[in-house]
Amino acid sequence: MKYSLFIGRFSPFHEGHAAIMQKVLDEGKNVLAAIRNTPISETDPFTYKQRKSMIKKKFGSKVRVIKIPDIEEICFGRKVGWGIREIKVDPEIEEISATKIRAGL
Repeated sequence: MKYSLFIGRFSPFHEGHAAIMQKVLDEGKNVLAAIRNTPISETDPFTYKQRKSMIKKKFGSKVRVIKIPDIEEICFGRKVGWGIREIKVDPEIEEISATKIRAGL
């Protein structure tokens, strides 16, 4: 089974994240959310378990969730067999910011 991979902190998981995942689900593709295992901090106030719960509350079993190490970059060589694409959504969804959401906590 192949997946469309979303890597993020999802701290918190918000409607912007949900919108781009939903667009891919609507294409009939499988979605895998890879949550970076970040230490608790001001910019990462939620545990992996809390962030996974946020995604599962929205999507249930429609989105698979895994924990990955805290990555610095994504590197690839040529002809890796997968692509990278940006999912575009409406401007009001694009404006949603986890930083702004955390500031309101």
